[in-house]
Amino acid sequence: MFPMSSALRNISLQTSSISYALTRIFRNPLASSVRNMSTERKFVQAPHKLLVIPGPIEVTDEVLYANAHPSMSHVSPEFAPVFGDCIRMIRQGHTYCGQLLYSKDAQPFLIAGSGTLGWDQVSANLVEPGENALVLHSGYFGDSFADCLQTYGANVDQVKAEIGGAVKEADIESALKAKKYKIVTVTHVDTSTAVLSDIKAIANIVKRVSPDTLVVVDAVCSVASEEIQMDAWGIDVVLTASQKGLGTPPGLSILVASQKAMQVFENRSTPVTTYYGSWKKWLPIMKAYENNSAAYFATPPVNLIYAFHASLTQIMQGSVSLEQRFKLHQEVSQRIKKAAEEIGFKGVPLSENVQANGMTALYFPDGFVASDIIPRLLKKDVVVAGGLHTSIKDKYFRIGHMGASVVDPSRGDIDKIISAVKEALTEAKASKQ
Repeated sequence: MFPMSSALRNISLQTSSISYALTRIFRNPLASSVRNMSTERKFVQAPHKLLVIPGPIEVTDEVLYANAHPSMSHVSPEFAPVFGDCIRMIRQGHTYCGQLLYSKDAQPFLIAGSGTLGWDQVSANLVEPGENALVLHSGYFGDSFADCLQTYGANVDQVKAEIGGAVKEADIESALKAKKYKIVTVTHVDTSTAVLSDIKAIANIVKRVSPDTLVVVDAVCSVASEEIQMDAWGIDVVLTASQKGLGTPPGLSILVASQKAMQVFENRSTPVTTYYGSWKKWLPIMKAYENNSAAYFATPPVNLIYAFHASLTQIMQGSVSLEQRFKLHQEVSQRIKKAAEEIGFKGVPLSENVQANGMTALYFPDGFVASDIIPRLLKKDVVVAGGLHTSIKDKYFRIGHMGASVVDPSRGDIDKIISAVKEALTEAKASKQ
């Protein structure tokens, strides 16, 4: 199907400053629309520091190799079905797959950009200037989404939780009864606090109190590590990105909109207030690719789509089911949190029922600061993230545990994280004596 598909192509990767480059020769038959990973000498990433921030995360060898696909036209007949597969899988999967977001007819939008582009799409396509939006705030990203909505002319109210908490259901209900809102937004997992919001319960409140209001979930840090039942729970928009639980390099904005949301978009009375993010531009493109036909508005990130396809295939068709994937994330999360708390760290989330399963946020023990712990972890080749929430920025740090690091225990990533944290704290204590 590809150029050279009947030939064997030798690829020589020369050693360079790029961390994953290897001096290695591959024999790679391009036998289908996605390269066959059964090579004579399977591609293996070069040794590197373990990346366990809350995104980007570690990616598998197959995904990284797919990202190095030969340059391909974005309108070629070989690429179109690969893009089409991604659209189908992100919504519901093939008939032989599971359903990633458990939706039968929601409309995906896969566009080059970061997860932040999802905010722009919601703000510009679903909310008209002067309409009301309610933002449920459980951390840094609530403020950011509110700022984006205001930029496009929305009137924004926020219901804020205390640091480490999720917004109370009674407060959500009160806000919805006090004013008519076009949308309610909630961050499923706020990466600044590792707080998990109960989006099923929130959607139920919205349906009961204000059924015309759209439920928008910022799921950048939750898709593929937390369960999301889009149709059953009544969620209208799920926006995410490629670099977290979906296990793909950064650069792909992924948004899925319900048919209810699409009707709201189609019935808007004012022009869409964005050019690049306009669904009027992108909807025919997505429909064409889903039908395995190419179309053009702006160039998609071709190589990233190949990588995303490889990751989705592993998620949807791999030996670990979606249900098992969610369970593994829960088990690993509990293990890391317990190990950290046993030696004096304290979780930022205020209770177990609001703790995310794909990441952990930990306050430093009394007497210790970021410079005592994070550089020591880095020396042990473990890369974590510092604090992000402005009110507690210097008091805590964050660990991401999603994707391959969780579902493939043979990698030893979780053991390495726990050992490194324990050793770093022991060394920090010794340095202060």
